Amino acid sequence: MSTENVLLAARQLAFSYGGTPVFAGVDLHIARREIVCLIGASGCGKSTLLRLLAGLAEPSAGDVAVDGESGPQRAAKASVVFQSPALLPWLTVADNVGFGLDFACRPAEAKAERANRIAKTLAQVGLAEHARKKPQALSGGMAQRVALARALARNPEIIYLDEPFSALDAISRESMQDLLLDLAHQQQSAALLVTHDIDEALRIGDRVLLLAGCQNGTPARIVGEWRPGGKAPRQHRSPALNAMREEILDALSNPGTAWFPDL
Repeated sequence: MSTENVLLAARQLAFSYGGTPVFAGVDLHIARREIVCLIGASGCGKSTLLRLLAGLAEPSAGDVAVDGESGPQRAAKASVVFQSPALLPWLTVADNVGFGLDFACRPAEAKAERANRIAKTLAQVGLAEHARKKPQALSGGMAQRVALARALARNPEIIYLDEPFSALDAISRESMQDLLLDLAHQQQSAALLVTHDIDEALRIGDRVLLLAGCQNGTPARIVGEWRPGGKAPRQHRSPALNAMREEILDALSNPGTAWFPDL
């Protein structure tokens, strides 16, 4: 990956909790407009790593930069979508989408421009007619669309997503995956998606990274990288993806053997 194309650069990240190392020595780069999926077993530190990258927690060691910004300024370049939609129940759908657009880290924007931004983003996720509803009137899939719209309304250079589709049924899940791809490409945003679902990662990721370890006091690390190739979303269970899935499962079961076939 050329230096000019790197959007996010994390170097030698480490994190400990209560004196116990969670992960250490993590180097991670994401290119502009690249979709990267981070997979791994439950409890290996995937969500913690995402929070560090997003600036929601501080590492024990290492540093993170987005587009060359390593301080608080990088917060304005990113958005986060959590596993729960985390919508504010007393606000309308439109107000939830606009929440945070007037924070101090954001560029000043006229009220009309802000309203137009919200309306455009709601139309992009197919919820324009639900703008005045409250979150309790929405289905689970609709609520996640609002959460995605809230993230996209910031025009982020990178979106961090922490298993946002895991609670959805299979059909809604694929629909949200497709929507994420479409909107990220439209806005030319990069994305880092944390998921426990290998099939999801292989379906939509430009690259798939495996975080493994965090057992017997040994910190987790990135132990493998795969590039599915071809245009996403990809066909489920194609021979090539089946073979790659087996490689990932083997690396997950045997994290001591790194797998970096494309480096």
